Amino acid sequence: MKSGRLRELKRVVVTGMGAITPLQNDPESFWQQLLIGRSGVSRITHFDTSRHRCQIAAEVKGFEASDYLPLKEAKRTERFIQFAVAGARQALDDAQFSINALNASQVGIVIGTGIGGLRIVESQANVYTQKGPDRCSPFLMPMTLCSMAAAQVAIQIGATGPCYCPATACAAGSSAIGDAFRLIQSGYVQAAIAGGTEAPITPLVIAGFEAARAISTSNQEPEKASRPFDKSRNGLVIGEGAGILLLEELEHALRRGKKIYAELIGYGASCDAYHITSPTPSGVGAAQAMRLAIKDADLSPGQVDYINAHGTSTLANDAMETKGIIIAFGELAPLISVNSTKSMTGHLLGAAGGIEAVATIMTITNDQIPATLNLEHPDTGSNLDLVMNESRHQIVNVAMSNSFGFGGHNVSLIFCKFPGVSE
Repeated sequence: MKSGRLRELKRVVVTGMGAITPLQNDPESFWQQLLIGRSGVSRITHFDTSRHRCQIAAEVKGFEASDYLPLKEAKRTERFIQFAVAGARQALDDAQFSINALNASQVGIVIGTGIGGLRIVESQANVYTQKGPDRCSPFLMPMTLCSMAAAQVAIQIGATGPCYCPATACAAGSSAIGDAFRLIQSGYVQAAIAGGTEAPITPLVIAGFEAARAISTSNQEPEKASRPFDKSRNGLVIGEGAGILLLEELEHALRRGKKIYAELIGYGASCDAYHITSPTPSGVGAAQAMRLAIKDADLSPGQVDYINAHGTSTLANDAMETKGIIIAFGELAPLISVNSTKSMTGHLLGAAGGIEAVATIMTITNDQIPATLNLEHPDTGSNLDLVMNESRHQIVNVAMSNSFGFGGHNVSLIFCKFPGVSE
């Protein structure tokens, strides 16, 4: 058997972004809210929380699905899918990228989600119980499937390249971006719409996290509930939304002559193989993903300026990630600026990596690092340079974004300034 022809790996750049978040519903407005340190956490309005210990979340406000989908289609589409379509349309518009018969097969869609359409499952389960099977919606299954966010984006924009959904829990958005990166690197497609989407603010999700004792119940001061790396942290805050990137092969982007935000240069993934919900306490799994991303980017650890941490505000995750960073970077760890934007957005589960990729790219583009909100008393045992109190002006040439999920899924992405890392 003849071996396949070796191909030179293509360079991959970010040319468009979309963001539906608890702070604002476009990338630039989202970024401005991060810089001023605004919290998107408030009392839950999606349902009656009187039976719940947790009554707070980071909801998306002012979102109209009909701005991105035909009204009839919007009514038949679950919220996590609507967010994905909105983010994808924003990213395409931002990049001034048109899909037509000539390039449709060269555009891939990789959009991750952790939970998918659980909201419609909950509501239809009540219909089934109270009214019987004949009253269930014919759109139940297509509104439920995790893969339908990617599929609906493809249908709405006409992209016919590879289309699928990584479901790596809270790492799903970053997994999607990493997988799309590989598709373009290999020459399989010229462009890809990639990121994460989630709409998990439902009674059952909140109840599940309450039962696992992983969610904050600081109902009296919602905006102070998400406290990554702080001694007083007491659990994550659920959020919703979508973060979507348009990735392009470099030469393709240059031929179009449009702006380039940053270059994606590294992707590392690992699995703890330890526990269904708890990360391995030593941080070795997270460290492995970070090291692999650095190796993939052909960098040394000292070239990383900034880390957008997974930083969930849970006792176990923040301690583990701190150890992982120290293992991966060694004596250089204290020299790297670290923050967690979840302090403002809450934890968007499968969409977290998507909106945090947007935040990381904006950090590189603007040389500004948002502060970690509510970080008043950093946990002991860490000598990391945690950005706290106010945003920091700093030249950021290379940035890492971390995402870790239930089941031990670990993903690290590395972005850099374009035209690249100076020698």
